[in-house]
Amino acid sequence: MICILLVAGHGRVLETEIKNDETGLYSHLIGVPKSLLPGIGGMKILDFWWKTVNMRQLFTEVYLVTNADKYKYFERWATANDFPVENIINDGSTTLSDSLGAVADLELAIRSRKLQDDIMGIAGDMLCEDQNFDVAQVIRFFRSKPGELIIYYEMEEGEKSISRGIVEVCPDSHRISRFLEKATEGLTSSRLASVVFYCIRKETLPFISDVLSQIEDTDRSFGRFWEQVINKKLFEVFGMKLPTGFQLIGQVTLSDYTKWLNCFSAKQQDKSTKPITCRSYARVGLMGNPSDGFEGKTIAMSIKNFWADVTLVKSQTLVLLPHPLNDPTEFGSLQDLFRISRKEGYLGGLRLLQATCKKFYQFCCKQGIALTKQNFTLKYDTNIPRQVGLAGSSAIVSAALKSLMKFYNLTDDDLPKPVRANFILNVETDELFITAGLQDRVVQVYEGLVYMDFSKKLMEEQGYGNYVSLDMSTLPSFWLAYLNDPSDSGRIHNNVRQRWLNGEPLVVEAMNTFAEFTDQAREALMDGDWNLLAQLMDKNFELRRSVYSDECLGPGNLKMVALAKQFGSAVKLPGSGGAVLGLCLDAAKLVEMRQAFQEAGCVFCVITPYNPSADTDNGQL
Repeated sequence: MICILLVAGHGRVLETEIKNDETGLYSHLIGVPKSLLPGIGGMKILDFWWKTVNMRQLFTEVYLVTNADKYKYFERWATANDFPVENIINDGSTTLSDSLGAVADLELAIRSRKLQDDIMGIAGDMLCEDQNFDVAQVIRFFRSKPGELIIYYEMEEGEKSISRGIVEVCPDSHRISRFLEKATEGLTSSRLASVVFYCIRKETLPFISDVLSQIEDTDRSFGRFWEQVINKKLFEVFGMKLPTGFQLIGQVTLSDYTKWLNCFSAKQQDKSTKPITCRSYARVGLMGNPSDGFEGKTIAMSIKNFWADVTLVKSQTLVLLPHPLNDPTEFGSLQDLFRISRKEGYLGGLRLLQATCKKFYQFCCKQGIALTKQNFTLKYDTNIPRQVGLAGSSAIVSAALKSLMKFYNLTDDDLPKPVRANFILNVETDELFITAGLQDRVVQVYEGLVYMDFSKKLMEEQGYGNYVSLDMSTLPSFWLAYLNDPSDSGRIHNNVRQRWLNGEPLVVEAMNTFAEFTDQAREALMDGDWNLLAQLMDKNFELRRSVYSDECLGPGNLKMVALAKQFGSAVKLPGSGGAVLGLCLDAAKLVEMRQAFQEAGCVFCVITPYNPSADTDNGQL
C-alpha cells in the first residue's frame, strides 16, 4: 500500500489572523503552513501523521502533495524528519483561487508517479484527538472489504453538520449508503462525519479522473467526490469508525484552531491521569427464572446491596491485576488452600477480565471500530457473594465492558444495550464455557427493574428479546438470604436443558408457564397488587421444584425456603441457587424471620433496589 499525505490547501483565513494578531503570541507562526502548526503533545500536526504512517511493513512509499507557495517549508521539514524529499510533489498552485482541490492533488500524485497500488489518502493538516492511532487496524479492515474505505467519527455536541461530510452507514455490512457534503439541518439524523482519511483500491485508481470530470473545477473536494461515488453507486464504499475526535484545520479562524487544540490536549491529559471506575450491581430474579435460557420471560431487578467495580487506568503495558482475595496465589497452609477452594472454587475474576478484553478487541475489529494503540491496567473489586446465584461473574464482565467503552470512547451507538447484553453472555459462554442465560446480562446493562421477553420469534428475527424498564417508585420491601457455605450453584441446571431440547412435555410446558407467571407479575407490579405478586413468587418456586427435583435444588436451598414459609413469606430462588428471595408483607414477622435465618447460619438482608434514573453518574464512579 502507498500513503499520500495531502497538505496543498491554502489556509488563508488562519494565516491572515495569525499575521494580524496583536497579542504577539503567534508571531513565530507567521507564514507557517497550517499542517506545520503546533499539534497535540508538543509535536507539529504533520509530525503526528508522519509518525503514524512511517512504517515500512505497511507502506512501500509515502508521498506528500503540497503547493508551490509553501513548498520550501515542507522541503525543510522533510530533511529534519527523515522524509524523502524526492517524494514531495508540488501541485504548482500559489493561491486559493488557483488551487487544484484535494481530489485533483491525489490524482496528480497517482498520475505523476505512475502509482499502481492500493492508496491511503490522509489530510496532513488534521488534528486528531487521540495520539495513539493504529493505522494497521484500518488497513486490515480495508482489505477485508470489497470496496473503498472512508474513516468517520461521531460528532460531539455542538459540532454542526453544515461544516462536515455526513455519512449514513449500514450497521451490519458497514457499507456507506449515503454521503451528504455540508448537510443542512433536517436532511439526515446521522451524526457520523467523514474525515479526509480514505483507502482506495488500485482497481479504482483509473476511474478517479472520470469522476473528477463530473465535478465543478471550483470545488474538487473529497466531499463532492464521495457524493458522486456513493450516491450514484459508482463503487462500493465502506466505513470504519474511529472513536475519537478530528478537526480539519482548513479555512478556520485562529480562535477555532486554538479552541480545538486546547480541547483535544486537555482530553489527552485527563485520560492519561484520571482512572476510570465503573460499577455493575448484583441482581435478583423476581419472576420467571430460569426460563430466560428456554425462550421464556422473566423480570429481574438490580440491587444496591452488592456490586462489582472495575478500575482502568492508562499504563505503559497492558496489565490485569489479580484480586488479593478472589485470585489467591499464596495460602497460609495446605488446609487453608483446601478450605478456600472448597468454599469458593478455583476460578476468580481475572479470567473474566481477560476474556472481556479479548472479546472486546474481537468485536471492534469485526464492527469496523479502530481502537487506538494505548495500554491500560485493569483491576476489579466485588462484594457480591460467590456461588449464590446473584450474577457476580456477569457483574465483573459488565463493569469491565463499561470501563473499556469509556476508555476507547465507544458509545451506545457502537454497542447498543441489547447487543451489549449478548456480548456479556458470549464472554461467559463462548470464552469461559459458563452455563448462563441472558437475564442477568440484560438487567445489568439496562439496570433497575426490567421485564424481558426471550421468545423464539424475537430472538430469531432481531437477535435479542424485548426488554422493558418498569416503574420502581412503589415497590414493596423484598428480602434476601443466602448460605454462608454454598455448594456450586452451577449444578442446579442439571439436565433440564437437554430435556427441553428433546421436547419433553413437562419441561416445555413449565417454561411456558414461567412466561405466563411473568406477564401476571408485570400486571401485579403495575397495579401494586403485592398479594398477587407474593402468590406468583411461591408458584414460581414450586414449578421450578417440580422440574428440577429436590435433589437438584439441594438441601441448603430447600431449608431456606421452608424457613421462610414458617413466617408466611413468599419465597423463590433469585438465581441458580445458594440464595432465596422473599416478600413478607407482615413487618413484625420480617423481624422474627431475620433472626431465624441468622440463627440458622444464613446471611439475611433487606434489599435496596438500584434505580438508574436516580444515578446521575450512570454507573461510573
